[in-house]
Amino acid sequence: MERFTWAQVMAWRLHRHQLDQPAPAKAMLEVTARIAGLHAQVMSSAELTLWARLDGLERDAVRRALWDERTLVKTWAMRGTLHLLPAAELPLWQAARSTARLWEKGVWLRAFGVTRTELTQLLDAVGEALEDRVLTREELAAEVAKLTGSAKLGDKLRESWGALLKPAAALGRLCFAPSDGQQVRFTRPDTWLGGWRDHDPDEALLEVIRRFLAASGEDVTRWWGVPSAAQVQKHIERLGEEVTVVDVDGTSAYLLAADGPGLAGATPSRSVRLLPAFDQYVVTATKQADHLTPGPFKQKIYRPQGWLSPVLLVGGRMDGIWRQEAKGRRLLVTIEPFTKLPAWARRAAEGEAERLAAWSDAELELDWVEKR
Repeated sequence: MERFTWAQVMAWRLHRHQLDQPAPAKAMLEVTARIAGLHAQVMSSAELTLWARLDGLERDAVRRALWDERTLVKTWAMRGTLHLLPAAELPLWQAARSTARLWEKGVWLRAFGVTRTELTQLLDAVGEALEDRVLTREELAAEVAKLTGSAKLGDKLRESWGALLKPAAALGRLCFAPSDGQQVRFTRPDTWLGGWRDHDPDEALLEVIRRFLAASGEDVTRWWGVPSAAQVQKHIERLGEEVTVVDVDGTSAYLLAADGPGLAGATPSRSVRLLPAFDQYVVTATKQADHLTPGPFKQKIYRPQGWLSPVLLVGGRMDGIWRQEAKGRRLLVTIEPFTKLPAWARRAAEGEAERLAAWSDAELELDWVEKR
């Protein structure tokens, strides 16, 4: 068994997440694909996830890609959370997501008050209603009631935000469309994006696992959002000699065999980045976060109700948290390191804050919350 250190892992992950050296803005879709999508519960966080990795990203680039160019797509994906994915790859991700089918479990059906037959009718109606159309949630609920002849099923789409829409997304029958003011709207991805090509679900899942291991080499089960580690283990084992088990300072971990040389040659970096809330680097580090911080600070990053704080990343280590607040034409950036930073890291963090203010077209006001 090959042996590595957490310092090597941090340097390797930093490089794989495009955080050691920013890529040009034209690589937006490539970077999004490489890090397995952008967490988009908060749209500004998705934008900043790319800002942290790209040079010259225009402020409205993500929104243009979503609604004008249709090269990115917004949908419910891993763990049932909102993500932005490259539109050309959505069929792959959708096929992989369709393998879980947690919505078919009795406990799920009882929780949301539908039978399996009713859910099938509802999902079929969603796909029919959204073909070549863009509908608000209320319009979609009304159309589903009309198509199924069931007011109950229409009402179900008005309850529990997202719960009954997520299976439709996983089956490729729904994605987000441009909002109408404050009203969210939906459409069907194959007619919205065009060029849809179906994938074998099991093969798609293996490809998604490869993507994840290539970027993060972490806990696939937690990231993918399934309850059974044994189920994920079975799929990883199907990769055969593509995957190897390595030792990282006493912890066993999976690694794509082809990535062994890159991890062995990974060296510390002086890269400093301000990562937004829900950044993919942080999302995919949950299980081993204690090894990627300078001490027992995990609870400051991974907070209650699934909230992930913005992170000060120094050489791949999560060395602090930060926040921003717009005050008219000023942007207040507050940085709270967990421990005393070396002078070079402090200067680099200040440079990142200045870069953020310039991107936000604001005047920077910087505050440090120092440890005593």
